[in-house]
Amino acid sequence: MSKAKVYFTREITPEAMIEMYKVLELELPGRVAVKVHSGEVGNQNFLRPDFMKPIVDFVSGTIVECNTAYGGARSTTQKHEKTMEQHGWTKIAKVDILDSEDEIELPIPEGKRIQKNFVGANLKNYDSLLVLSHFKGHPMGGFGGALKNISIGLASSHGKGYIHGAGN
Repeated sequence: MSKAKVYFTREITPEAMIEMYKVLELELPGRVAVKVHSGEVGNQNFLRPDFMKPIVDFVSGTIVECNTAYGGARSTTQKHEKTMEQHGWTKIAKVDILDSEDEIELPIPEGKRIQKNFVGANLKNYDSLLVLSHFKGHPMGGFGGALKNISIGLASSHGKGYIHGAGN
């Protein structure tokens, strides 16, 4: 097993994010979905759209999110779109609520607890995925970050409930 490469910068700027992306020497092909956590209304713990705009522009991305499984300002597409606007995401890029109309089932054949997941159907419209995450403590899961932003973050509202209920 080879050792993972770890990249680090002390410079926390939009320009440094682009430089770190360039260091990876890869290009995301086709239509790029940029997964973010849009932020809860009344909570300030989310990435700032103005800070993320240069990297989203650099990859010609579309901001993507899915609705929540619990009530609140992101539980329906209409409310979620309003939240995205309030938090400034619609000012920097096109926004797509992936489960606005439907969901698709993804198999997890080697899953220990669940053998499938349900994600927003619009995910099929993209060729690549860039995940922009902030690291945080989470009351239920311990830590939140890129893996959580992909698994539970791309799950449809129904899929989030399915995951949290371990398939029930």
